[in-house]
Amino acid sequence: MNTEPLTTLKGIGEKTEKLFAKVGIYNLQQLLHYYPRDYDCYAEPVPLRECRQEEKNAVYGRIVHSPSVKGNQRKSIVVLELYEEPVRLQLTWFNMPFLRSTLKKGSVFIFRGKIQEKSGRLVMEQPEIFTPAAYHELLASLQPVYGLTAGLTNKMVSKAVAQVLERCAPAQDYLPEKIRARYELCEINYALHEAHFPKDQEHLKTARRRIVFEEFFLFILSLRQLKEQTEGITNAFPIRAVWKTEEVIENMPYRLTNAQMRVWGELERDLKGHTRMARLVQGDVGSGKTILAFLAMIMTAENGYQSALMVPTEVLARQHYESLCTLLKENNLTEYNPRLLTGSTKAKERREIYASLEDGSCKMVIGTHALIQEKVQYKNLALVITDEQHRFGVRQRTALAEKGEPPNVLVMSATPIPRTLAIILYGDLSISVIDELPAKRLPIKNCVVDTSYRPKAYRFITRQVELGRQAYVICPMVEESEGLEAENVTDYTQLLKKELPGITVEMLHGQMKAAQKNEIMERFASGEIQVLVSTTVVEVGVNVPNATVMMVENAERFGLAQLHQLRGRVGRGEHQSYCIFIRGNKDQETAKRLEILNHSNDGFYIASEDLKLRGSGDLLGTRQSGDMEFQMADIFRDADILQKASEAASELLADDPYFEKPEHELLKKVMKSYLDLENHDIGL
Repeated sequence: MNTEPLTTLKGIGEKTEKLFAKVGIYNLQQLLHYYPRDYDCYAEPVPLRECRQEEKNAVYGRIVHSPSVKGNQRKSIVVLELYEEPVRLQLTWFNMPFLRSTLKKGSVFIFRGKIQEKSGRLVMEQPEIFTPAAYHELLASLQPVYGLTAGLTNKMVSKAVAQVLERCAPAQDYLPEKIRARYELCEINYALHEAHFPKDQEHLKTARRRIVFEEFFLFILSLRQLKEQTEGITNAFPIRAVWKTEEVIENMPYRLTNAQMRVWGELERDLKGHTRMARLVQGDVGSGKTILAFLAMIMTAENGYQSALMVPTEVLARQHYESLCTLLKENNLTEYNPRLLTGSTKAKERREIYASLEDGSCKMVIGTHALIQEKVQYKNLALVITDEQHRFGVRQRTALAEKGEPPNVLVMSATPIPRTLAIILYGDLSISVIDELPAKRLPIKNCVVDTSYRPKAYRFITRQVELGRQAYVICPMVEESEGLEAENVTDYTQLLKKELPGITVEMLHGQMKAAQKNEIMERFASGEIQVLVSTTVVEVGVNVPNATVMMVENAERFGLAQLHQLRGRVGRGEHQSYCIFIRGNKDQETAKRLEILNHSNDGFYIASEDLKLRGSGDLLGTRQSGDMEFQMADIFRDADILQKASEAASELLADDPYFEKPEHELLKKVMKSYLDLENHDIGL
């Protein structure tokens, strides 16, 4: 592993090093695996009449009239008009007055940019300019487009990656040759080069297949090793069934669904069993997983033991904590002394919680990663529940389990993963599915529209706010990024503040500090913020029953499973809710995929339909499987590779379970560093 700092590269000083750190890159190894988020394809120039609006086009232009320049040296606009019967196209450049001497009458260039209609005319703003010869060299090539932050340019990242590929010694290939040959996988150095700078689509496809296979292969091997360590462990905490859980179910203001009762029976049976529980409960957004977790915590407390519920965000932890306290109070069960432990818990309160967990007076704790810090000691932790499992890495499944005797483990996920894939990804867990939604839920009304619908959508949001409701607006990016034609949270927030006067609009994204994110989410939950512009950070968010509109910009850039997760943020209250999916392009395949959402609110159906439509051929599609620890792989798009990697892992472990053969020596080292990295990531 090349862990040299970035400053060993030419042109990267301390200032640039800090910019790379903002996107999580601290050394050459991380840079090498910072794969492009997209690729810019340089297509053949087209005649003006064949240009597609709202998309990037390359057009051939002979300059008939010199461009006009308006404004002064500091603020100028250069305007050039191209004309091909019957189409006129206006090209505009801002603050680039020097172009007047480049764009001379009679000269020929290729202009490339996004074409939009503005005030009844076709306009291309800030187009790239190429000589025909220079453009011909780029023709059909794929240029990498990286995820960026303010100050970090695409050019800076691609130049740095090119240097690493050029100067670093070739990586040793740890994938056994037998596996590479059987699954037709290319060599690792070829894969890394072509993933960043592919010669064409076919080369990229070959490289991507190798990297995706490798990511799944490592994940599955580590999972199988964990399963071997944890399978069949005796339940150290004998738990008997208690009447109290039946009373709580009876006292609820609503009836549990048949699916909830079935899964609760499976949980009860596991908790009473002789071997430790290790179960995944999958259920669509709003199917009622949390109440089952609370019942399991009550059953554990009634037996005199402790339970911990770990969730990915502080706001969600607080919300679960408040719901649990209400449930316990309504059922006169306050003696369990539930506590909330997060990163922002004050030092004095934190010490009190630590003491109550150590002496056993606190029977229930809800929190974030703070629950697995070294200082936290439990007296008799019998049940560990993790919510939104795909947000935690492999090791985090068992991190809490190392706090004393191995506790029972319950994992909850709203990510609708088809059962065939779930069996591979959660190979160490038994699987239960809540496949029924509570009857009182009003189905969400959906529509898939293009960008021309925006003004109507803004009016609709305004009416909903006037009725006292709230709305989410989702954008795929935090800020504007070179080469990526997509809406971003920063600019969109400013736009909506102008478009929706008198309405409180704020933004939320993953690059904000935790305290800032919590503050924004709390203000939204309390109704102080009426429209929240966000990235998918709200996918695992809070329960805001008053939010009735979910509008997603550039819906084509998200996977269907992720869009369904986002949709689950609304429809949680008594009012009718709506979801508006805005397509940023007019591609028919995209329209076909998004129509699935239009016709179904069933997450598992959507996930399986998405699998049928996408498949591994969808090379430049978008990642959608949340934060499982994959850089490039996507469990939906790459389902076939996932199954092959699982097959290969099973064969290798059957042949050499402890990696003792000489040809597996390097793989053994990689596995060790993979699991160490997981440990390091979660601060153990």
